[in-house]
Parts: sequence; C-alpha cells; structure tokens
Amino acid sequence: MSKKNIALLAGGYSGEYVISIQTAETIEKNLDSELYNIYKIIVDRDGWWHETLKGKIAVDKNDFSLNIDGNKISFDCVFIAIHGTPGEDGRIQGYLDMLNMPYTTCNSIVSALTFNKSYCNKVVKSFNVVSIANSVHLIKGEPYSMGTILEELQLPMFVKPNESGSSLGVSKVKAVEELLPAIEKAFKEDNQVLIEEFIEGRELTIGVYRVNGYLKTLPATEIVSKNEFFDYEAKYTPGVTSEITPAPISDSIREQLESKAAYIYRHLNCRGVVRMDFILQKGTNKLFFLEVNTMPGQSENSIVPQQVRAAGMELKDFYATLIEDCMKTHTF
Repeated sequence: MSKKNIALLAGGYSGEYVISIQTAETIEKNLDSELYNIYKIIVDRDGWWHETLKGKIAVDKNDFSLNIDGNKISFDCVFIAIHGTPGEDGRIQGYLDMLNMPYTTCNSIVSALTFNKSYCNKVVKSFNVVSIANSVHLIKGEPYSMGTILEELQLPMFVKPNESGSSLGVSKVKAVEELLPAIEKAFKEDNQVLIEEFIEGRELTIGVYRVNGYLKTLPATEIVSKNEFFDYEAKYTPGVTSEITPAPISDSIREQLESKAAYIYRHLNCRGVVRMDFILQKGTNKLFFLEVNTMPGQSENSIVPQQVRAAGMELKDFYATLIEDCMKTHTF
C-alpha cells in the first residue's frame, strides 16, 4: 500500500499561534510514518510554507501543493491543527472545499457557527437538550447601555471575546465598576463580545468523534482551576489546574453528558474530534452548555490526549482513525 501524503497545518493568525505549534508537534510525533508522509505547513500572515533542510518552500495556493526538488507534492488529506483564525473559523475549510480536498475538522459552515459563541448558543438552545446561561451580545460600533446589561444579567458574569479561543481576553466581573474595563479588554481581542451570567458549578469537558459512521465519546474530564476560572494561564501552565480524567461524576451524570454531547455533535453536523465544555450547576445538577471546540488543543498538557489515553487508546491509532475516516467519508 502506498503511503498517503498528509498536510499538517499549524500556526494561524491569532494569539493561539504558539499553542497551535505545540498541538502540531504532538500530532506529528504521533502520526504513523510507516503509513503517512507528513508535511508540516505553517500558516501565518507572511505566507504558507513547509520547511526543509534547504529552507522554506511556499505552498502553491492554486492547488494546495508543494514543489520539492522538482517533484510536485499533492495531498490526500489535510490535518488541521490551527486554533483560532483561519483554521477554526471555517476559512481554511472553505478554501479546501473549493479544491475538493479532504480535511479532518468540521466543514466551513459548522466551524464558522461554533466559532461564534453567541450564534452557537442560540442554535444549541433551540435543541432543548441542555441549559444555556443568560447572555448579552455586543458588536463593536453598535451602541450598548451598561444599565440594560445590568438589568438583563445578574452579577457575577463572564465577559469574553465572542470569537476567540484559549480564554484570551476573558474576565470574571463581580462588581459593577469592573464591567466596562472587562468589555474594553474583550474588544481588544475581537469585534464582538459575549457577556454571560456566571453559573456556579463543576466544569466538565468531553471529546466526541465519529468513526465508521458511529459516534463515540471519550471519557469526560473535570477541570479544577486554582485560578478564578479556566483562563489562559490555567490552560497552559502546568500545576495551575487539576484535570481529572475520567471525571469523578455519577453514572447518571456521565450518561447525560455523553448523550447530550453526542446529540449536539450530530445536530450541529460536526466532523472529526471536537471537545464540548459544560458546567454542572451546583445544587441543581443541571448541565449548562459552554462551547464547542472544533480544533481542541492536542499539546502534551491538553485534555483530548488525556481522554484518548483514559479510553485505552494510543494517540497514534486515534489520529490514524481520524485520517482514515476523513479520507473514506469525503464526498463532494
């Protein structure tokens, strides 16, 4: 069997560039080199390129190929490892769709929807399977009233960029005077801001993927942060957060979490592996939906690799499964 050429896309245009590079390193290390020729391609604002011992080779964007020593390299599958724009918001996916090239993530429409937290919340709320926190959506340039926000939402609240990952620009607001600075901080990261009521409870996150037509869930993780919330430092600094996999939850909560996550995955028409975040509300045990990560982090500190290992799988087999399923099910 001839080896397949896999493009591993990393980098991106957002503050998550460094995390994406770490994700790609983990994936590259765990892709089976006996099955695949792996070409890591860095995407940044200066260009798209693959590095060889002889230097950088630019991607031919006309057909997404490389020319290495006079040989044209075309790809059988693209493994997208970019967090944030343009790899998680649907832009790369739209480009690859136009080239009829298989890739490992959700399609462009689903990626764009899930990347916009406010729009995604509205769609998931319409499914009537999970609770959603009350929220207000602000758009840069559109007037907003602090009084109206405080009438609609109770303190404490989270203020976050609407289309940003890795908890960049997120604040927890406990007092009225903290609200405006938090909104301004979030607007530095994005043109849209989401303000949500704080739901007290346990943070649970679960990986979901599809293989051979079957939806599968990974063992859930409970996130216990020493910080005020699961912010950038808590996500990427060892020791700041305890991540317990499998999560110490009752069978009934686990079954609810798995079935709700699978329902959302199916009805949003997700592809590849996604990670869904929930809050288990204190006192009520109601599950509140937080967000869908369509390109969850895969660096050594990340949650999905922990969940894969907790499920008794090797990352090498897991990534191969995603690639093979992507190539097999690709239609255009």
